[in-house]
Amino acid sequence: MSGLAGWVDYERDLTRERATIRTMTATMACRGPDAEELWLGPRAALGHRRLAVVDSKGGRQPMAAEEDGRLLAVVVFNGEIYNAPALRRELAARGHPFRTRSDTEVVLRGYLEWGDDLPVRLNGIFAFAVWDARTEELLLARDQLGAKPLIYYPTPAGVLFGSEPKAVLAHPWVDAVVDTEGFRELLSQAGTPGAVVFRGMHEVRAGHLVRIGARRLDTRCYWSLEAREHTDDRDATIATVRGLLEESIGRQLKADVPVCSLLSGGLDSSGLTAIAARLLAAEGGGPVRTFTVDYAGLAENFTPDQIRTSLDAPYVADLVAHVGSDHTDVVLDTADLLDPVMRTETIRARDLPSPLGDMQTGLYLLYRAAAEHSRVALTGQLADSLFGGPAWVQDPEFANADTFPWVALAQRRACADGLGNGLLDAGLRRRLDIPGYVRERFHEALAEVPHVGGADPQERRMREITYTHLTRYPETLIRNDERLSAYVGLETRVPFCDPELMQYAFNTPWSLHTFDGREKSLLRAAVADLLPASVLERPKSPFPVSVDEGYAKVLRTELKELLGDRNAPVAGLVDREAARELLDDPDSLAEGWRGRTNVELVLQLDTWLRDYGIRLDIGR
Repeated sequence: MSGLAGWVDYERDLTRERATIRTMTATMACRGPDAEELWLGPRAALGHRRLAVVDSKGGRQPMAAEEDGRLLAVVVFNGEIYNAPALRRELAARGHPFRTRSDTEVVLRGYLEWGDDLPVRLNGIFAFAVWDARTEELLLARDQLGAKPLIYYPTPAGVLFGSEPKAVLAHPWVDAVVDTEGFRELLSQAGTPGAVVFRGMHEVRAGHLVRIGARRLDTRCYWSLEAREHTDDRDATIATVRGLLEESIGRQLKADVPVCSLLSGGLDSSGLTAIAARLLAAEGGGPVRTFTVDYAGLAENFTPDQIRTSLDAPYVADLVAHVGSDHTDVVLDTADLLDPVMRTETIRARDLPSPLGDMQTGLYLLYRAAAEHSRVALTGQLADSLFGGPAWVQDPEFANADTFPWVALAQRRACADGLGNGLLDAGLRRRLDIPGYVRERFHEALAEVPHVGGADPQERRMREITYTHLTRYPETLIRNDERLSAYVGLETRVPFCDPELMQYAFNTPWSLHTFDGREKSLLRAAVADLLPASVLERPKSPFPVSVDEGYAKVLRTELKELLGDRNAPVAGLVDREAARELLDDPDSLAEGWRGRTNVELVLQLDTWLRDYGIRLDIGR
């Protein structure tokens, strides 16, 4: 994992802009604590911060390729290429010299051999920029799912880019402006591909590349989900899912630094951990290292509800005993979650506020604890999306709604205008029309869905829902987790995001995904022989949060203080009457989705507006 930054300009000499590119690159120090390097040419300036995972001595960046003393290309790269050894052998056979063991050099040499056709050959999590000195053009590319971020900002004479918005915001030409469209995206959970809330910024879409020249900026899709007929029977499908998952995990266990697994006691992370443990044992390696987050007092105060049906801890203990992992429980208390430094750090990591403040802080602290022992962590992210796990998929009310199902759930259980938006000014909410914005984005997604012929209405609908999960939900979920983990120098890998596994699962009929009448039937069957019965039969339960009343009490106090500050950045955005009604009701924060998320968003929004110097251009 690394952080990159760059500037291409066809009208000025960038060799004189070292201070600016260094400032941009310095914002990525959290992503790359091991090294900082710059490369400056007349038309391009590239910066890189490195977290060394493979070939710590040889993989320094920016990395340049020369021939007979002539510069060919320079690359900055973030991520891991799991099929780098095979590509290296192919490229060497074609005459390319290699000086290092790094996958960065494979990307560089691969570009020289295949040009824009390189990304489709890569299996991994990646975002990279290549400055082609021969043509004076820049290529930006992002992996098939978009596990690694890459932001760009066109200028009149070129482009600025970086791994995160903060790198671009560090340039003196860029102001932190959020307009109406950006604010809608921020509040919507729509996960619109390519969208960035800051005006003028874009993100390279997953499975896309962007080529920039002196008078051109072209975008091309090199990979997308395809419609393929599924001909395997149930047993063959189960065996194929298992085989593809084993191959993906096996590739992603490879590193020159310690690797761990983040464990929740659910089916996804437990299956992943069990496969990793078996693969490590077969290679004569030590036990798999596992980490779980828990909360002090949670067991004594936990009450099951519609969202969280069970505690993680008993299932984690069963899985740890079953596979013999080297396990650490990261136990947090209310003081940890309320630490103002930690809460602010989650905003800085994400460059965005969130209505799920305690969950973000819990994740951040879990990643920080794991990073003290490992530099790479395997996660079960996207398994739900691939195999039909979320509660909103199982409920026809949400699955058949005229919007994204996760938004429909939030509209029913939290706020009609979306998660966390209940304390925003009523006039502002009407003007923004978040439900209308989300419906538009939903219909855009449906128009992209590749269908196979002959599917019945339910199969067709569930294919559409799966597609939105794989193309929109990751833009929210994986982006969030990647930035939180990157901020503490931990590289998170996502074995369920393997392109071949994604294509196969996407084209598997819904009837096979639910063949036993439960969620994730296919995945459960694929890992059934690896897990204890308790974990195998556990119902779906999301990431845990604190149930300590003290947490809600502090939120109420902070909201009251904020309402008393007429100069607070968020003051003009809040429905003060609704906020006072909430404060007058002692039970208003007891139900987290409806009450707590509204307060969390207002508090985080105020911090974000202040710390980032945001100028809102959303009309009045």
